[in-house]
Amino acid sequence: MAEKTVALKQGEGRSFWVLNGLYTVKASADETGGALTVMEMTIPAGWGPPPHTHPGTESVCVLEGRIRYYINNETIEGAPGSFFHIPEGTWERFEPLETSRLLVIYAPGGYIEEFFAEAGEPATANELPTPSTEPPDYERFAEIGARHGIQMRPKPES
Repeated sequence: MAEKTVALKQGEGRSFWVLNGLYTVKASADETGGALTVMEMTIPAGWGPPPHTHPGTESVCVLEGRIRYYINNETIEGAPGSFFHIPEGTWERFEPLETSRLLVIYAPGGYIEEFFAEAGEPATANELPTPSTEPPDYERFAEIGARHGIQMRPKPES
């Protein structure tokens, strides 16, 4: 698998609707020789993932909005320009406090694209989906995550 030059404009990339958010692959594992996956995520307030770990590192830059991160036993708020690097195997979750846009880098790449492709649905437009009226099936997410090396715990009650 050879690295390729990737040049995408805003709104370009393979996108999925996941947990009422828009998750767009900006650089895939196939394009980076497996080194990483880069994603842009637009997530409405309150629609973050349940506590989870990754089989690689995760680096997050807040582009727009505000988020609250829970990393191990620490709570940290982030605004535009905030950066988080989470080592492999670290328990974490975040919740957008308002609609937020994030740039997220996963290393190595691949597993996360496969997870989102299976857990979400292909986006038919470059916009947030119509909000679901059904609660998320976190058990389904945990089963899919386990197949891709991602461990999940139940989401705490708000």
